[in-house]
Amino acid sequence: MKKPPVHRSFINAFRGIFLMIKTERNFQIELAAFFINLFLIFYFKLSAVDTVLILIASLAVLSAEIFNTAIERICDIIQPDFDKRIGFIKDIAAGAVVLMAVASVVVGIFVYWKYVFD
Repeated sequence: MKKPPVHRSFINAFRGIFLMIKTERNFQIELAAFFINLFLIFYFKLSAVDTVLILIASLAVLSAEIFNTAIERICDIIQPDFDKRIGFIKDIAAGAVVLMAVASVVVGIFVYWKYVFD
């Protein structure tokens, strides 16, 4: 099988992000949080290091949500009916998103604390 041109790979990847925005409520919420963070980065004039920490944490949550959705969709194709084993897999994938979200909140508290309270 011939590999597609590089530009086609990027087009496909951006289509995937667009599909996430269009169809996944949690991704939409997390994307809104990302844009709030972008605003806060400029509002508080965060240092380069703090900006990178916030961007990595925010993008990690969005990436975790994408992986979670992919896992859930694959599971739904493999087993459309209820199956405890599939439920277990989906719960684990969702747990990864929750852990990353908690980690990003902790990062946000540590970074923004000094800009808000100092």
